[in-house]
Amino acid sequence: MKVFNNTNIYIFYVLAFFVMLTSCTKQGFENRKDFTNYVDPFIGTGGHGHTYPGATVPFGMLQVSPDNGVSAWDWCSGYNVTDSITIGFSHLHLSGTGIGDLGDIRFMPINKKVDLAQAFETRDEIPFKSNYSHEKETAEPGYYSVFLNDFNVKAELTSTLRTAYHKYTFAENDKQSLIIDLGFAFNWDKAELSHLKIEDKFTVSGFRHSSGWAANQKVFFVAKFSKSIKDFDLVSDEVYSDQVSVTGVKTSAQLYFNNLSNDELHIKVGLSSVSIANALENISDSEQSFNVVKNKASENWNQALSKIEIETPVDSLKTIFYTALYHAQLAPVTFSDRNGEFRMENDSIVKAKNFTAYSTLSLWDTFRAQQPLLTLLEPGHVADIVNSMLLYYEPKGVLPVWTLYGNETNTMTGYHSIPVIAEAYLKGIKGFDINKAYEAMKATMMQDERGLDHYKKYGYIPCDFLEESVTITLEYAYDDWCVAQVAKALGKIDDYDYFMNRSKSYANLFDVDSGFMRGKFKDGTTWRTPFDPKHSAHRIKADYTEGNAWQHSWFVPHDVDNLIELHGGNELFSKKLEQLFAESSEITGDNISSDISGLIGQYAHGNEPSHHIAYMFNHANKPWRTQYWVREILKTQYNTFPNGLSGNEDCGQMSAWYVLSSMGLYSMNPVSGNYEIGSPLFEKTTLKVSDDTIFIIEAEHVSDTNIYIQSATLNGHDFNQTVISHQQILEGGTLKFVMGSDPNKKWGVKTH
Repeated sequence: MKVFNNTNIYIFYVLAFFVMLTSCTKQGFENRKDFTNYVDPFIGTGGHGHTYPGATVPFGMLQVSPDNGVSAWDWCSGYNVTDSITIGFSHLHLSGTGIGDLGDIRFMPINKKVDLAQAFETRDEIPFKSNYSHEKETAEPGYYSVFLNDFNVKAELTSTLRTAYHKYTFAENDKQSLIIDLGFAFNWDKAELSHLKIEDKFTVSGFRHSSGWAANQKVFFVAKFSKSIKDFDLVSDEVYSDQVSVTGVKTSAQLYFNNLSNDELHIKVGLSSVSIANALENISDSEQSFNVVKNKASENWNQALSKIEIETPVDSLKTIFYTALYHAQLAPVTFSDRNGEFRMENDSIVKAKNFTAYSTLSLWDTFRAQQPLLTLLEPGHVADIVNSMLLYYEPKGVLPVWTLYGNETNTMTGYHSIPVIAEAYLKGIKGFDINKAYEAMKATMMQDERGLDHYKKYGYIPCDFLEESVTITLEYAYDDWCVAQVAKALGKIDDYDYFMNRSKSYANLFDVDSGFMRGKFKDGTTWRTPFDPKHSAHRIKADYTEGNAWQHSWFVPHDVDNLIELHGGNELFSKKLEQLFAESSEITGDNISSDISGLIGQYAHGNEPSHHIAYMFNHANKPWRTQYWVREILKTQYNTFPNGLSGNEDCGQMSAWYVLSSMGLYSMNPVSGNYEIGSPLFEKTTLKVSDDTIFIIEAEHVSDTNIYIQSATLNGHDFNQTVISHQQILEGGTLKFVMGSDPNKKWGVKTH
């Protein structure tokens, strides 16, 4: 009896423990917040957002997404929500840029034989295009699906960091076939050489060399299939081949598969910039099902999104916020292979040692808010980005401007790798050689290319020497200031004095009479005339980059107080700022930049030069006007529809502005280490600074009408200033605002 009783007791406790464990696990699962539910990847796929809806993971090497096949500005990512035709799913895409490229290694499942030897130059001529309905199209973080009406196939896509997974479900007893297209290109891209090889019954490999925005782009791939290849057609430059491999400018293949009793075809694809061997190595080792990979991709996204938790009763705000946080972590993209290797534009193969190399560095955009956001969310990634830029620096002795697939595109103005490096170092991010980084910063700003020779000689860039001279001068002045801050931190006082003096060059282009930064000729006294501050000229006879005088005259983020003095003091400066928002939104000129969008008056939120401007009221002792205009921008420039971005997403910048500003912060001058205070949108925001540190922002009484800060405390102590430091945030704590419907014109105002 005793043994029996003890056994019963043992069984009871085992069962009780099991029930408790199951209950806890279930409860933990139920309480686990899935932030991916709030993400809508279709936001930004309409209007001028230029985003893609396809599958990737945070900063993933692959972005497997549908291609509409249209060459037009609003199809820069390969996709626009207004379209309903696809030519397949390629593996590389750009998120929200203003220039179209990539779209490499395209797959298309079909259920019939087509003639790949026929010439096609436009989408309409492509024999394997298909219609689809948005009602049968789904996208979520790490997953995309669409039903191809013409071929009766359901296509599903997901991804790991370096491997794309395709799942195609065919109709019962239908022919199961796949097109691999390495020739057709849209927008800036053009195939130069491509290659396809049937390696065995389950494997195809190849490469595609192309030119475009990235002048020397080489993509190698390996695809492994769940079914054996029954037959195949290979085509090179419109000629069929009876060999197992083809090479030409434009190559393509049609594969036919065995085992039609199983409706699903699964494919794993690895890519590399280096070689087919590296592409094969990049394919995930483990045999994981499509759904397992999909769930892991979702979990990776949930972990990335969970670093900021917002509390608001308005679900639409959650959708906008978490979609923005999602978009802010699509780029830059992983570029180095599993073994660390990647290709430079000069075809040398280099190796990232003990770090991940990144490409798609949209620095003119991202230095403003996306990179500062990453210093809070992913400081390790920031160190890797700096290390990547230093590798790009070595062959030419110049830091990158805009790096795409290892190529320097030299797109946009300034050298904004410099503020990214300076910000990282001054915020205490480790993991890169600051002495080498400083050498690169100084060498870049002391060279003579891209107008720096004129800048050094005249103290500005004369408008008769270079297009966009005003914008370039202002941005070089800021870059100089950033170099100076690192020089000071390293004890290089002579360099500090030199670059600080040069950082005041912006003043040479300020016209006191008009109150604008203006194009000046080499004589040092003559302004370009006639002058119209609303005039825009895109690239040709332009003094400003993608904008006009109204939008560019405020870019002095490093010396706002002196800019205010140039205007005649706080009142005159504030009046001019208010006029910016109140002016008519007419843009004049015969060659207006299409990048000017999201207009509130002459303020253009759809392009990056305007992004810091609303926060400048803080420095003019009118923080309640910053609060008003930030709220107005948050309310009018973002929504939950496909046109929910007022301009190009630009690799995360447009969304990062929303993420930071909706929290109540913004990095007007990222290298200063301070965040400007705006107007928090949520009742509570919890930022996970580290595993054991959180920073909370609370906004009591916040609402659509209660947009003004009445008072604030930091960790229980009175907080009456319009900036908070990065270090204060890293230390954790609670920043609490009390909000109201009327401005408190005493809060945040300097009394001396």
